[in-house]
This record gives sequence, C-alpha cells and structure tokens, in this order.
Amino acid sequence: PVSALFVILTKVGVYSIMRLWTLCFPAGTGVSALFGSDALIWGGIVTVVFGSIGMLASLSFERMAAFSVITSAGTLLAAAGFDNPALGTGALFYLASSTLAGCAMWLLVELLDRTRQGTTMLATVDYGDTLPQFTEAGEPLPGVNLDDEELVLVGRAIPFALAFLGVTFALCALVVAGLPPMSGFVGKVVMMLALLDIRTPQAWGLFIVLILSGLFGAMALIRVGMRHFWSRLDYEPPRLRVIETLPIALLLLACVAMVALAEPVYLYMRATADSLHDSTAYIDAVLSARPRSPVDAATGEAP
Repeated sequence: PVSALFVILTKVGVYSIMRLWTLCFPAGTGVSALFGSDALIWGGIVTVVFGSIGMLASLSFERMAAFSVITSAGTLLAAAGFDNPALGTGALFYLASSTLAGCAMWLLVELLDRTRQGTTMLATVDYGDTLPQFTEAGEPLPGVNLDDEELVLVGRAIPFALAFLGVTFALCALVVAGLPPMSGFVGKVVMMLALLDIRTPQAWGLFIVLILSGLFGAMALIRVGMRHFWSRLDYEPPRLRVIETLPIALLLLACVAMVALAEPVYLYMRATADSLHDSTAYIDAVLSARPRSPVDAATGEAP
C-alpha cells in the first residue's frame, strides 16, 4: 500500500514539472521560450528505454512494477517537452490511466506473492483411465469429461481468489503495456497521432520508443503471469479479504470507466492541456486577485 501511494506521488511530481515548465517557459517568452525542452524530451526518452529494459530484465513482480512506473514517468516527461496541446492531451489521459493501474499493480504484488504459497494450477489434469468412465449401462458418468480417446479428463475448479487475481493482473497488464481495449491504449494512440503530425526527429524517436516500450512491457507481464498462474504447485489456494480486493477492483473499474466514457474524459483532458499550454488565463486570474482584509477572530469583523 505504501508503494501504491508513492506511485501517485511520482505522477504528482511529473504534473508539477509540466505545470511549472509550461507556465515559466511558454512559446512566446522570447529567449527563454521552451527552455530545457530538449532535456525533457531526450531525458524522457532515455528514461523510457531504461524502464522498458528494466521491465524485461526483472524476474520479480515488484521490480517489474517499479520499472513500469519509471517507464510511464519518462513517457510523460518526453511528451511535455514538445509543448503541443494535442500531445499533452494524450499524455494527461495516459497519466491518469497509468496512475490507476500502477496503484492496482502494487496492491497486487503482495497478493500475487501469496499465491506462490497456494495453488496456481489452472490447467486441466489428465488422470487417464484410472477413474470409472461409464455406468453399468455403458453410458458416460454424469459430469465426467472425456477427451478424443474417451479418457477421463478431471478438471479442477479455479478458486475465486485466483480468478480475481488473474483478471485484475490481466487488466493491469493491458493498461501498463498500452494494449487495447483499456485506457492505456487510448492515451498512447492519442500521443502517437500527435507525434505523426509533429514529424521532427524527437517526435519520431518518441514514437518508436512508445511502440517498443509497449512490446517490452507486454513480454515482461506475460512472463510474470505465466509464472504466477500456470505453474503447478500442490498447495491450498490463497485466502483474500474484501479490504484487500476492493481497492484493486475500484482502481481498475476506474480504468474501464475511462474507456467507456472516453469522449468526455478526452474533452476534459483537452481542456486541461489547453490551459497548461496557454497560461494567459492562469496568469490573469492570479494577478487580478485582490487580497482580503484580515478578520478579527473574536468579532468576525475586519479591523
């Protein structure tokens, strides 16, 4: 849970950089216009490459989750350096979805580690012909599954805990890797469409890195999923409490809601990006504000 909280704090730091940089160094500020944009773009691209390679090289789920946070932070920093509202819209959409999925992933870390002490057998077990297959009348026993050779296939029911962990892990993987139909895919597509319109060497570099980072992330998450959910262990299934599963379910339902309500969410992110890249309204609102007179705590009146 503490690590999940720090995932939110990393995105707060990234948004602070976006807010201050677009406020202090907008395009119309003369010699200081877009100061440090190359550092943000190339630094973000290097961060994405580092995080993607780290995800691919990680053997433990918690390390892979940490590298996924680094990858998403680098993506946002690189996108902010272009000072493009359309690209900023996709970056903000991706920021929200990656934060939700990152929190859910870190909450899953301990629960998935617990499955290493419980059963992870999801495959069908073939017991051959050691069990009775037919009744005395020669008909198959009710509830008995037979293969093509009419041998008994006895399947094991998937416990609810493993089903919940499997579904939530798959949803987290789809968002983090930017695969359809989850919200991470929407954010990445919006960013890549904006990069195709920019058509600079930096834009092409970020475009290629976004595709490769999704590929590396998908490979790493598939490997972790196979190790946790398809290895055969003869233990009792893990026990989960509602207080452990409810936050994960709510976070991922929010990601699903971002897809179901993609248009209003996109319009909100677009308005936010426009306000970030056009700071005139923000500056006017601050400078036009008038300080209120101090109020006496005892009388409630101004002195």
